[in-house]
Amino acid sequence: MYEPIRTKSVHTMADADPDFPHRSREEELDTQLVGHLAALLAVTDALGQTDAAERITARLTALRGVRPPHVPAPASGSPAALHRRALALAGRALVVAASRADTTSAILAAQLMDTHTAALRAPDDRDRTLAVTG
Repeated sequence: MYEPIRTKSVHTMADADPDFPHRSREEELDTQLVGHLAALLAVTDALGQTDAAERITARLTALRGVRPPHVPAPASGSPAALHRRALALAGRALVVAASRADTTSAILAAQLMDTHTAALRAPDDRDRTLAVTG
């Protein structure tokens, strides 16, 4: 009633191919963390936050052994949009740093999250102050 399968199954394991380069979980997390921090550095440069940019650069240098270039990109979008982007990137970096058990990177990411959260709340606080005093 049924014919036997004569071709190779599509469900064979990918690691059956010894020519395919494989990375460990640690290497993959390292790559992700460096990518998130590099993107965060670009946004931080666009915001003109030199102190935070230097801290990110120092961490990237420690992770990779090479100092990343500072290429200040023109600020595309409002400062609030850039702060939201930086907050999201810092959050991703925090998650990956926690997965790697990298305390130094996790602390840096958490501090940057606090900085960008405060920057996003600043206009709201000003509006509340005007409403109360006005």
